[in-house]
Amino acid sequence: MSEDSTGRGHRVAGRRRKRPPRRRRAVVIAAWSAAGVVLLGGAGLGYFYVKFNGNLKTVDIDQALGSDRPQNVDNGSMDILVLGSDSRGGANGEYGKDDGGSARSDTAMIVHLYEGHQKAGVISIPRDTMTARPACTTSDGKTDPGGSRRQFNEAYTVGGAACAVKTVEKMSGIRMDHYIEVDFTGFKKIIDNLGGVEVTTTKPIKDPFSHLDLPAGTNRLGGEQALGLVRTRHGVGDGGDLGRIQLQQAFIKALIKQVKGVGVFDNPKKLLGLADSATKAITTDKSLGDVKSLMGFAQGLQGIDGQNMHMITLPVTADALDTDRVAPMAKQCKMVWDALLADQPIPAEATENSMGDKGSAGGVVR
Repeated sequence: MSEDSTGRGHRVAGRRRKRPPRRRRAVVIAAWSAAGVVLLGGAGLGYFYVKFNGNLKTVDIDQALGSDRPQNVDNGSMDILVLGSDSRGGANGEYGKDDGGSARSDTAMIVHLYEGHQKAGVISIPRDTMTARPACTTSDGKTDPGGSRRQFNEAYTVGGAACAVKTVEKMSGIRMDHYIEVDFTGFKKIIDNLGGVEVTTTKPIKDPFSHLDLPAGTNRLGGEQALGLVRTRHGVGDGGDLGRIQLQQAFIKALIKQVKGVGVFDNPKKLLGLADSATKAITTDKSLGDVKSLMGFAQGLQGIDGQNMHMITLPVTADALDTDRVAPMAKQCKMVWDALLADQPIPAEATENSMGDKGSAGGVVR
């Protein structure tokens, strides 16, 4: 198991201390859904257990952030920050122009597991959200002062996982219990090892920038196409990030359905291949950084599906100074954060008049 003390590419610990729930139920982004299922099936496989353990990458976010964080809320809920990292160096370079090997978090979701872990709320944070960013430690040990007006996804570029977590906690006032990340290349391999994911598109989607060309109708997406779908901005809608988030949310639900329905456990070769690619693809906080801990956590991933998962986009409006960016709607965002802190459903009025859930890509994929 490898660990990066700078926090780049890795995750958070910090649990709510209540009686352990009987079943931890959760759903996150693509890689985590697949990883949870295959890790359960891989229990007791000796050599492979050690192999998968060695695949995992972790970060000690508690150590990186210290005590200057929101307090744990003792109500049995759990909050997880899930990022899709957008490094354009190395194997990921084929998916966009290289920016010198630096990385950004183009997909960011807060996953809230309600007490009992029978339901989940998922809040997607647009990458172009202008928000306050706290001071963060950079990869070379220097301090970046942050500021009151910074683009959200720059936090990961500046200070890796620890800075991303710190920024989300400042935005929300909610302590993140865990952190999970997946990269482009790993995502693609997971989908391929799963045998693809079936989605239905209501119109053709074509985007040469993300290697995507889908006809209308039912399509089984391999890894390359799936990655293109969750990254496309030009192929559907108005070309903005808000439409892409809607596609990502629809794909997550399709992926969860696929993971539940595929006969992974009847095919040892597929099981081991999927477990290997999943553990290589994800980075977690230190408390989830071994197969045993992941297995315990993953036991609850099977309980949540699209029927008991409420997905929204952070309530946003056009930024007053830059219409190519968005800004959080203070009143509505407070409704969201207050609901999560109280472990209550997110009220419908929290997303009223928000640009986030009115994107032009809604309903294109199901």
